Amino acid sequence: AAILSEKLDVPHISTGDLFRANIGEGTPLGVEAKSYIDAGKLVPTDVTARMVEERLSQDDAKNGFLLDGFPRTTEQADILEELLSKKGEKLDGVLNFEVSEDVVVERMMARGRAD
Repeated sequence: AAILSEKLDVPHISTGDLFRANIGEGTPLGVEAKSYIDAGKLVPTDVTARMVEERLSQDDAKNGFLLDGFPRTTEQADILEELLSKKGEKLDGVLNFEVSEDVVVERMMARGRAD
């Protein structure tokens, strides 16, 4: 995703990066997300969607963006479509990269995750 983002000259927007940035900055959304993460729960869709919406409103995303990790569900896809529609925008395309379970586990372990 990072290579594609660089080639297209658009920001690579990762939900994981959004969580880390918001938590690190102590934003209200970060505090809310951290409470779920600390409890071992998934961050609810509405919290994630609000982070994505805030990020997409930044200047560097006005000419395009590459989302990584969002949407993951049909509900999130509907929310994304609604967010973009409010701005008079739509998606130009979607890429789905399939990764083997072994590679996913290897990446998670490299990040220090055992879940």
